[in-house]
Amino acid sequence: MQTSWLKQLNLLLISFSLMSFSTVSFAKNTIEGLRIWPSPDTTRLVFDLSNTPEYTYFTLKNPQRLVIDIENTPNNFDFSTIVNESKLVKKVRYSTAKNSQSVRVVVELNKKLEKNIFALPPTAPYGNRLVIDLNDPDSSAPQIVLNSKSTTDRDIVIVIDAGHGGEDPGSVGPSGSYEKNITLGIAKRLESLINKEKGMKAVMTRTGDYYISPNKRPQLARKHKADMFVSIHADAFTTPHPRGASVWVLSMKRANTELGRWMERTERHSELLGGAAEIIQDTANERYLAQALLDMSMDHSLTTSYDASRDMIKHLSKVTKLHKKTPQAASLAVLTSPDIPSILVETGFISNPQEEKNLNWSQYRQRLAQSVFNGLRQHFTSSPPDGSLWAKWKQEKRTHKVRSGESLSLLAQRYNVQISTLKKANNLNTDVVRIGQVLMITST
Repeated sequence: MQTSWLKQLNLLLISFSLMSFSTVSFAKNTIEGLRIWPSPDTTRLVFDLSNTPEYTYFTLKNPQRLVIDIENTPNNFDFSTIVNESKLVKKVRYSTAKNSQSVRVVVELNKKLEKNIFALPPTAPYGNRLVIDLNDPDSSAPQIVLNSKSTTDRDIVIVIDAGHGGEDPGSVGPSGSYEKNITLGIAKRLESLINKEKGMKAVMTRTGDYYISPNKRPQLARKHKADMFVSIHADAFTTPHPRGASVWVLSMKRANTELGRWMERTERHSELLGGAAEIIQDTANERYLAQALLDMSMDHSLTTSYDASRDMIKHLSKVTKLHKKTPQAASLAVLTSPDIPSILVETGFISNPQEEKNLNWSQYRQRLAQSVFNGLRQHFTSSPPDGSLWAKWKQEKRTHKVRSGESLSLLAQRYNVQISTLKKANNLNTDVVRIGQVLMITST
């Protein structure tokens, strides 16, 4: 009798062990977190997972839903604790799983959206992830700034690109600083300086902590008819020793590659050629004309980028040590527009402890932004785009009525001219100016 009882107990323990093993064996993965990164017309959802996800998905209508089944995963994470500020995502919740060894996640959407779902391997500071990119195809396009062919006295448009953002932190400093936060801080200060300058207008590729693909950033510059695209970054290296700022432009090899891609897609000629594309047909004997016009556009943009970067380096050298004293050419992800003058500014090495500390200092960010702005202002003062207000100023003499608090040195800085030039143009023997005095502003 006792032997029979022991056998039954052993069988019960074995059965319980098998059940426990079965439960553990299917739960190979777990949801450890969810992050929702909203931007004006897109949203990225990132599920943090303990292991590589095995998943399938499908969509449902009335109402719009995205359903994801993740294998070997329990529903142990509480989605109600996650902050959701997206205009595209209504709610994230669980639903009845297709089997006992998976979890079903439902993303309730506010409308029909374009979707892109993919897994990402661990990359510091993140582990395994399942990423869902949602895009609103009906979002209103940003207001297009008229170019020089359609108006006069227009603003010079500078598109400012704060590198990285959202799920992409960029480089991480030894104290844990994220490049994405540093670049946005400098970009916002540069935006403010540009918008305070009459005849200039700034447009940001991102205004908050969200992700924009590197290819989309120069596309935004093209939509806004940008006169210059400036991408702000912070460098990094495997050792803490390198330091200093540098300025990069599109390499000729990359420019030729990008130009070739444009030529392969003739339907996109109009994006580069404007009104000229209307008279160019897709015929063998006229393709050379498109090639010639695109070559001219590329030459102008590369020359402008190089000239502006030299001016920028000169002003950066007054604020920080330079890692490279001349403009560097490279094949970088955001420098892909052969038709738009484009510059990438590495503001310093976040991997250097001292520079990381400096880059987190508000006053230092302001000084960096001011130096980049001074470089842009110097360049466009001497070479303003056709049809711009600054081009008009260069053709005619300007005047300025002195207001309270203004000095000759302040006006020289504002108009990017030498004090001696102002004194000569106005026959001044002293640096003192009086309120109400009208000064002639000339560049020579």
